[in-house]
Amino acid sequence: MTEGMIIKGIGGFYYVKTDKGVIECRARGLFRKKKITPLVGDRVKIRILENDMTGYVEEILDRDSVLVRPAVANVNHALIVFAIKNPDPNIWLLDKFLLLAEYQGLDATICFNKIDLIDGEDIEKLKEVYQNAGYTVVCTSNKTGEGIDRLRERLKDSITVFAGPSGVGKSSLLNRVQPNLELQTGEISKKTKRGKHTTRHAEFMELNIGGWVVDTPGFSSLDLNFINEEELSHYFKEIAHFSQGCKFTGCRHDKEPDCAVKEAVRSGEISEIRYKNYLRFLEELKQKRRF
Repeated sequence: MTEGMIIKGIGGFYYVKTDKGVIECRARGLFRKKKITPLVGDRVKIRILENDMTGYVEEILDRDSVLVRPAVANVNHALIVFAIKNPDPNIWLLDKFLLLAEYQGLDATICFNKIDLIDGEDIEKLKEVYQNAGYTVVCTSNKTGEGIDRLRERLKDSITVFAGPSGVGKSSLLNRVQPNLELQTGEISKKTKRGKHTTRHAEFMELNIGGWVVDTPGFSSLDLNFINEEELSHYFKEIAHFSQGCKFTGCRHDKEPDCAVKEAVRSGEISEIRYKNYLRFLEELKQKRRF
């Protein structure tokens, strides 16, 4: 059998990159019986039919990581893209993306795009919030090309999922990073101020600089079914750090006394914006537990 990686999946067909080229495959029926779905990014073994050079996925090798939405496997880096304007950044949603990246053990980079549309001082304030939380932040402009070289550095030799809502410029950024990708881009809807979906399926694309990226359909909501309230603080880097100084083991950093996290918020060492989002997620998880 031949080994390869699924780089695209559409309508029950899986396109596997191998040393013999990209082979169009179907999955064996046993995967359906076992309720296993091959994912883009899966390393697989395939059987090639010599008569027409199509094939069958026979075996899925062990996965290093799995994302549910977008449904991709074996990524090790998340590039979370939000526009600084048009549409305005949804910080609550950004923190949800970061939660998912932390839960999956992915290295995460935040990209604030369209910086040509806003004053530099406002950008620095938002950038500081996430740098203080322990994240690498890259600021870019598709229009001017600012920040693209630094973005390439973050993508080099990684397997990166591009995540973020539609309309923030993910496909345009990828076209800037590597023009021969020629990805379709879309404009912001004047009526809804939201992006029009231009990416229809997850697809792995190889970079000339080394590494892979997967461009995914934009989406605007994520539930928190993948986490419980006891673990929530572990996935906020700065809260996890300061929680070591809390008086009570299992402190939720909400109404408990002698909480080092709340003290860090008061002193400005933890962003009030991030802390409020943490409390909002905590309440969401509590409500789900009640039902």
